[in-house]
Amino acid sequence: MTNYLAVERALRTAAPHALVDAVRAALAEHYGATDIELLMADYSLTVLQPVDAPQRPAGPLPVAGSPEGRAFDSQKLYERPAPDGDSVALYLPVTVRGDRLGILTMRLPRLRRTTGAVQDLTRIAELLGHEVIVAERDTDLYLRARRVSRLTLAAEMQWQLLPGRACSRREYAIGAQLEPAYAIHGDNFDWSTTADTLTLTVTNGMGEGIEASLLTNLAVNALRNARRAGIGIADQAALADQALYAQYRGASYVSTLLLTFELATGNVQVVDAGSPQLWRRRGKTVERVDLEAQLPLGMFDETEYTVQEFEVLPGDRLVFVSDGVYAAGNRAGEAYGERALARAIQAAGLLHAASVPRAVLQALAEHRDAEPEDDALVVCLDWFGDKGGPEG
Repeated sequence: MTNYLAVERALRTAAPHALVDAVRAALAEHYGATDIELLMADYSLTVLQPVDAPQRPAGPLPVAGSPEGRAFDSQKLYERPAPDGDSVALYLPVTVRGDRLGILTMRLPRLRRTTGAVQDLTRIAELLGHEVIVAERDTDLYLRARRVSRLTLAAEMQWQLLPGRACSRREYAIGAQLEPAYAIHGDNFDWSTTADTLTLTVTNGMGEGIEASLLTNLAVNALRNARRAGIGIADQAALADQALYAQYRGASYVSTLLLTFELATGNVQVVDAGSPQLWRRRGKTVERVDLEAQLPLGMFDETEYTVQEFEVLPGDRLVFVSDGVYAAGNRAGEAYGERALARAIQAAGLLHAASVPRAVLQALAEHRDAEPEDDALVVCLDWFGDKGGPEG
């Protein structure tokens, strides 16, 4: 515990840009660790990029097929003997409340590899993740490490608008992903939780480039402003609708699903204001949840929205997709379609919620076999309810 507290103190007092240097020095001094690296997952979740890239001239590591990627996907410590025979290589997930940021890697002398030391290092990796999130307010270092190529300006705006790519607590786990990750236009997701509820919004943006991003930014911030006023989702939708109509007079609008989950009961209130689809996997059955479609936000002035209700059960998986998924065409012009989407959701049945969006989008990419013509958004929510669920 003394060693852990010393490392914790070093991280909490380090300058925002110096977290990696601080953890290197502290782990070397208190645990005898060497070859310490922080690898950040890129925006596409396909590679792990070192924060201090000059130390790895070979460039980023693929998530698929690497020990670092194995730890990242499983969200469990992975270790193997180091080539020198006197140490072990450790790969530790850096994750904050279910949001997978990357991997902390190091070599640890065999004599220092105890159960207590590994428990300490696992906690240090999580602490490092929290410090990175805080440090990103003051430095671009970690955000730069997340990209292997330049983001478009529209994509930069969209990623900065998001709450994260995953989150989890006792009652649920959420994972989400946008593609094309480096050139996304207008699709978006957002969530917020209280002691009693989870509010989730899924937005299918209209248009392309900066105009699409500006439209979505206004919609998301209007919804947040209304949500933070403590009103229900029907009124949230109505106020966002008014804000968009006042700006665009109906020429531009957004399609949005708004949902509020009651954590104690699994009761869900939903406003379906457009085209995002909701799918449910319950047991071995995958089916689309049909909702009463209402007008997109901003299409007409002073639109009134009504709430529908349904119930989620422990073990349910909800998957939300934009039209860039279910309507995507291949080179022959064939749409991806509901049957293919249902198969992709079924095939991902054993994956953690945070891994499901990438799996569905990979299946979509194989069907499409071409550059995407539209944004593709997938959000997965696993519902555990009062039973509680797995961590991470």
